Amino acid sequence: MAWIILFFAGISEVAWAAGLKYADGFTKPLPSALTLFCLIISFLLLGLSLRTLPLGVAYGVWVGIGAVGTAIAGIVFFHESVSLLKLASIGLILLGVIGLKLAS
Repeated sequence: MAWIILFFAGISEVAWAAGLKYADGFTKPLPSALTLFCLIISFLLLGLSLRTLPLGVAYGVWVGIGAVGTAIAGIVFFHESVSLLKLASIGLILLGVIGLKLAS
């Protein structure tokens, strides 16, 4: 169950990171509120997962999900550039997340 909670914590991290772009420096009230809501949910879920998962593994997986998800969101929603090196780097982060999961 802790892994499922951690997964949703990572998804919430992607949401608040992408929300920062929409909030436009916290000048837009609704996107700012949604960004802060997702940030709080992300931290709460991470904290819940830490009840049973080791800190280093949980934090590494949380950050990895956030990094991969945010990079993909940037490409899809914000039309950021795509290169083979960027995709390979995202793949390496994903492999690291899988490795942490398998090691625990």
